[in-house]
Amino acid sequence: MIADLYVRVSTDEQADRGYSQRNQEEVLRKYCEINSIEIRDVIYEDHSAKTFNRPKWNKLLQNLKKHKNKIDLVLFTKWDRFSRNAGDAYQMINILRKLGVEPQGIEQPLDLTIPENKMMLAFYLAAPEVENDRRALNTFHGMRRARKEGRYMGYAPAGYVNRVKEDGTKYIAFDQPEASILKWAFEELSKGIFNTEQVLSMAKEKGLKASKNNFWRAIRNPLYCGKIVIPKYKDEDLSYVTGQHEPLISQMLFYKVQDVLDGRSKTYLPKAITTKPFPLRGFFTCPECAKILTASISKGRTKYYPYYHCSAGCKYRINSDTANEVFINNLKQYVPIPEIKNLYITVLSECYREQTKEIYEEKLKIIAQLKDYEKRLSHARDLLATQQIDALDYRDMKSDYGAVIKRLELKLAGINVDDQDIDEILKVGVENLLKLNEYYDSGDWSQSRDLIGSIYPENFTISENEFRTTRINEVLQVIYLINSRISTNKNGTKKTFSSLSHVVAGTGLEPVSAAADMSPPVFVLK
Repeated sequence: MIADLYVRVSTDEQADRGYSQRNQEEVLRKYCEINSIEIRDVIYEDHSAKTFNRPKWNKLLQNLKKHKNKIDLVLFTKWDRFSRNAGDAYQMINILRKLGVEPQGIEQPLDLTIPENKMMLAFYLAAPEVENDRRALNTFHGMRRARKEGRYMGYAPAGYVNRVKEDGTKYIAFDQPEASILKWAFEELSKGIFNTEQVLSMAKEKGLKASKNNFWRAIRNPLYCGKIVIPKYKDEDLSYVTGQHEPLISQMLFYKVQDVLDGRSKTYLPKAITTKPFPLRGFFTCPECAKILTASISKGRTKYYPYYHCSAGCKYRINSDTANEVFINNLKQYVPIPEIKNLYITVLSECYREQTKEIYEEKLKIIAQLKDYEKRLSHARDLLATQQIDALDYRDMKSDYGAVIKRLELKLAGINVDDQDIDEILKVGVENLLKLNEYYDSGDWSQSRDLIGSIYPENFTISENEFRTTRINEVLQVIYLINSRISTNKNGTKKTFSSLSHVVAGTGLEPVSAAADMSPPVFVLK
């Protein structure tokens, strides 16, 4: 008897199950020695057994067709080395028999002339696949159980790093400085001033190492607010559990960012990003064609000159230093008069307390909605208990009502109308406003642009050294009104505090129009 030995192992099998070509060859050679079988050749295959489209097997088959009756057997250790598909295996067995060759698994010997043994062959072929599927299923359920316990599975996301405790328990911890940068990115996105690409660009300048896709996945991932996602599986709905890891941000901040990303939150116009000499870029429009101005640095004979200029074919341009001076002087119009800062505190305090009435109403509305949905959920339980609805309908209702209740609870948690320290807060705020232009001038580039975006919700322009804009921040509008009326009073017009307070408070910190009978100032650089 003459045989060819077929030794097959795939890379994953060798790693996961300890198969090796050397081990198989030793077993096969020993078998041939015991049974007085001559070995013609040893074929080594590193390929999957899902099909017979394997390089070394095809070469063996061509050799058998070319040199018929040279060998009697093709030997392998187990039938799963031969194939893992019953249909393909039967077909290949018939091809080999026509060539006068009998395939045989020495550890699972079968006389295939007996019809019943074909059932055993099917079992031998399927058993390894069943074993693999079972192992994969056990792994899946193990990971799902771990997630339900609040453990993060897999490679740590951006801002976190994988760690192992002394007892071998795996966990994730903050990876600085990326964690702090990501937290900053969430805070910036929640403001709605800059779009996602702009925040990512600024974050990269701070040292964040993340692609656009990874960053997008990160800001959508509830893991950062301490939640682990449990994916939907069979009759289990998608759910969230509290993670064992330390959250990077609060749930309130996370859902606020989601609202901004989904367009459910009011956002200002996107602002372009540029280098530090041009903090006004993206807010600054051409006075001739209304296009957003770009910026560049021109080389002179002795030095470089920064300019804002139009890229739409207009010839308008303005020196960056000149534009910045016009902007700062305009900003000074909204700095409170230091001598009467207590008046600002009192007026703004009255406005705050007036506005909290609406917040209280909103709180009561949310509480009423919560009670309504909790009542609905309780009614659904009663219907299930009395068999008026089935378990599937109840799960759907529980999932829908539960999601609404959770969102309402988060909204309720975010409502704070405690004004015990409001006067102290306003005192600090007014002190900061007294240094408004200093903050802009001394802050870093990102802080300066944040300040611009918060003060001017809409773009502005400068023409012939005149600063113009259609709208400013409502609080600063109030301050400008007070400043203007105090100035008028100094010139001889009598204005009582009560009338001043009434006019400002009556606006509710909304944009003032006819009530004030004034428009935002235009500052002319002299």
